[in-house]
Amino acid sequence: MPKYNRKIVSKLPKVKTTIFTTMGHLAQKHNAINLSQGFPNFEPDPSLIDLVTQAMKQGYNQYAPMAGVMELREMIAAKIEQLYGRHYNPDSEITVTIGATQAIFTIITAFVGSGDEVIVIKPAYDCYEPAIEVNGGVPVFVQLNNTDFKIDWEVFRSKITPRTKMVIINTPHNPSGTIFSKEDMLELQKCLENTDIIVISDEVYEHIIFDGLEHESASKYDGLASRTFVCGSFGKTFHITGWKMGYCAGPVELMHEFRKTHQFNVFSADHAVQKALASYLKEPQHYLGLNQFYQEKRDLFLEGLSTSRFKIKPSKGTYFQLVDYNDITQEPDEVFAERLVTKHQIASIPISGFNTKGIDKHLLRFCFAKTNETLERATEILSKL
Repeated sequence: MPKYNRKIVSKLPKVKTTIFTTMGHLAQKHNAINLSQGFPNFEPDPSLIDLVTQAMKQGYNQYAPMAGVMELREMIAAKIEQLYGRHYNPDSEITVTIGATQAIFTIITAFVGSGDEVIVIKPAYDCYEPAIEVNGGVPVFVQLNNTDFKIDWEVFRSKITPRTKMVIINTPHNPSGTIFSKEDMLELQKCLENTDIIVISDEVYEHIIFDGLEHESASKYDGLASRTFVCGSFGKTFHITGWKMGYCAGPVELMHEFRKTHQFNVFSADHAVQKALASYLKEPQHYLGLNQFYQEKRDLFLEGLSTSRFKIKPSKGTYFQLVDYNDITQEPDEVFAERLVTKHQIASIPISGFNTKGIDKHLLRFCFAKTNETLERATEILSKL
């Protein structure tokens, strides 16, 4: 082929390969136990797989409706109302998406333009900032304190300007495993009074909360629900991350704009999977039992590390656990994480890359959505460090 002197100007010049991909490749290369990426290493419920197979055999193999299969949207609406007391119209206020990440990207694309500011709570999952920047927006950071990961609401208020278009929150919080309290949600609601600021509430781990604590969905609060897209994930909930199935719920005037972009982005999500999920959601225990399921795994992981030199505050939600390795080494977290893979065959995620200006407090994130056997092998190695 002829060569051209083509100059490519990147819209994301600072974006590199994600740390998840990097650590995943290292884990594979060194045959390491992979506790880095947030996916289970066990299979989903066989009955859910059977439901998808049945749907395919019944002919649900072409495009689904753009907003999602109505039966599934109705089940999502019923679930939200049952748990959080908020009614969303399944016809006009709920859209099924290709994972929560697509929902988040589409929301940002639909509303954020050149120069618009978006407040991001750091450390933050790494899909938020590129979506803001590729749409010409400006991320504005509020850094959590990296001790108890509480938000300083005075700092938050100081970040709000006439250019603030949107705020992104995440509870239960990845990577810290903390949760927003009722007081936090009320403070956020108060901060945004008398503004037109839109909120994305990333609630993909809503059903993974421990020790009797409750999830404070933005949908529970009138002053937030009226301005918020609540994003959920069936992938996280039902151990089917590879199926890429999520949804968002929001007030009709916001959802109307969302769907303008959604229809020209992906148009619709997998038809057969939607039909299967609509049936599977009819049994609430399929998601209500998740807290206990993952708390047992968290506790197994913590018990395995009880004699280690790591300092640990038990995760309150998600299927991630942060560990402090200051008593083991003072190496930068990315260096220590790489050494754990290459020398000890354990893969984790260093946290500095999720912080403002790469703040490094010597914290690693481990995923405990793994079989008990995997967790026991991993903690046996980690306890010897």
